[in-house]
Amino acid sequence: MQEATVPAQVAPIRDFLEPFLGPASGIVVSAAIFVVVLFAVYVLNKSVLNPLVERLLDRQGLEPHARRPLNKIATFVVLFAGVTVAFGAAGYDDFLQSLATIAAAATLAVGFALQDVIRNFVAGIFIYTDKPFKIGDWIEWDDNSGVVEDISFRVTRVRTFDNELLTVPNHALTSGVVKNPVAKKTLRLKFVFGIDYEDDIDRATEIIVEEADAHEGILDDPAPSVRLNELADSYIGLQSRIWIDNPSRSDFVKIRADYVQSVKERFDEADITIPFPQRTVSGRDAWEEPTAFGGQP
Repeated sequence: MQEATVPAQVAPIRDFLEPFLGPASGIVVSAAIFVVVLFAVYVLNKSVLNPLVERLLDRQGLEPHARRPLNKIATFVVLFAGVTVAFGAAGYDDFLQSLATIAAAATLAVGFALQDVIRNFVAGIFIYTDKPFKIGDWIEWDDNSGVVEDISFRVTRVRTFDNELLTVPNHALTSGVVKNPVAKKTLRLKFVFGIDYEDDIDRATEIIVEEADAHEGILDDPAPSVRLNELADSYIGLQSRIWIDNPSRSDFVKIRADYVQSVKERFDEADITIPFPQRTVSGRDAWEEPTAFGGQP
């Protein structure tokens, strides 16, 4: 490194130290300026900028796990700017220009080599700011589902309901559709009960609603409802719509299973049939044995 040019403001200090340190006086003064400026930036960041960033992130309603990495990035940016200012104040302008050129070339090379990492990093920022889900949420995407255990800037870790841990690149969760059934305080469940064409539709509807009203896990407001939504080949489809509070995966599965079982038992008591698919095969003309099997030509 070439000797730094001491700023004019501190030239008297260099001249004062020159009889004691000789030619090294300029280097000592420049190094002292560098250390003092860098220390001042560090103190300014700790006492003013860091608390300010914390308040801004807190105002955005970000979770603690999201605030920590963002705060570290802000600290890195401030300290990098402090190093740049310290080099300039110490008179290392030529070195700073060379460093900037090297850094630009290195950034370009690293950018090409780490395209996927950068893409996931940017996607992670969108996850932190848009908040489509948070730790503890049950999410579904593509053909996968599970509970979010950790969110970082590069990947999101999801625990499946088979107790498998999926490490998902963040861009996979921002480039497609992610379903978050527990994002709101309530969740609507739908289930189609099929009854026979000869069964009483009104009676079946009453049973479906009564069992929904009797279940403590199903909300009264919004009220359960039933709609005839299908006339299939072998059954009439009655779609039940119910709402549950503070949904989770376990609540969703258990409440639906209990509810469907109770309706099935009531159907059995009322002689309402849940039919299975049936098919009748018929032909227009009487069947004749082919000649190959001994029939008449």
